[in-house]
Amino acid sequence: MLPDYDDVCAAAERVRRYVRETPVLTHGAIDAAAGAQVFVKAECLQVTGSFKMRGAANRLAQIPSEDRKAGVVAFSSGNHAQGVARAARLMGMPAVIVMPADAPQVKIAGVKADGGEVVLFDRDTESREEISQRIAAERGAVVVPSYDDAHIIAGQGTAGLEFARQMAASGEALDALICCTGGGGLISGIALAFERLSPATQIWTAEPEAHDDWARSLEAGEILANAPGTRSICDAILTPQPGKLTFAIGRRLFAGGLRVSDEDVKDAVRAAFRDLKIVAEPGGAAALAAALHRLPEALKGKRVGVLVTGGNVDTADFARILSERS
Repeated sequence: MLPDYDDVCAAAERVRRYVRETPVLTHGAIDAAAGAQVFVKAECLQVTGSFKMRGAANRLAQIPSEDRKAGVVAFSSGNHAQGVARAARLMGMPAVIVMPADAPQVKIAGVKADGGEVVLFDRDTESREEISQRIAAERGAVVVPSYDDAHIIAGQGTAGLEFARQMAASGEALDALICCTGGGGLISGIALAFERLSPATQIWTAEPEAHDDWARSLEAGEILANAPGTRSICDAILTPQPGKLTFAIGRRLFAGGLRVSDEDVKDAVRAAFRDLKIVAEPGGAAALAAALHRLPEALKGKRVGVLVTGGNVDTADFARILSERS
């Protein structure tokens, strides 16, 4: 069953003790480059460094006490992994995280720091879903999906609830909102919040141009997958295809999809650091990249919201991006 606005509100109450309200940032240089008023919600400053703590806390909080001893299993390239590991530690249950062998070391280290057990896999030859299901069956653990789950979607949607309320408190209303999109849990939850609180706001996905399953799926009106082996520096959002639940929401509520190049993303990472003084990982900067470089002409001069969704990037990679061009 699809979640709704009431589920997002219930999730906000449920996760309040585990997450922080993140700020909305602005800067004249960002506005000038985009040709619009840009409002950046910095989820890179969230607990564990990404929005994923919201959905993880909402899902794990609803596991019955008698089922918690066996723990949870999650599969993720990193940010969902860290969110689940942290939520599991805070709620007193073990966590096994299935991660690709090429995941950034900072994300693997983050999971281990919270007591999570890491199981690595080859993303080109092995199925993370099959590995997770096998471990869950062996241990009696609960599988916590990264996006295609009603509780996860509702939890992630609390970021949208905050954003809409923050904009209303400032006396502004967004004409459009752009969100980095992998499986679609965050943006679909946000869309549920904005449908009620700011229905005139257009919701746009942002993803790598070579990994544009959402843009193509929205254009076709059906779920389309990426070709195996497609690559981008945006590791956090390289999911195979939109989720069934998330696409059902997106097909109804999204305005369309924006595509960005890796060079666009690198420039956005630099702009976030230079102008906003925040650290954005490449996948977390895709929406800002879209605002800076791929904003539709109809949105020029408008009020555009952007989610910087995560800041978990290896130090060496971050330094290399910053040093490529001042």
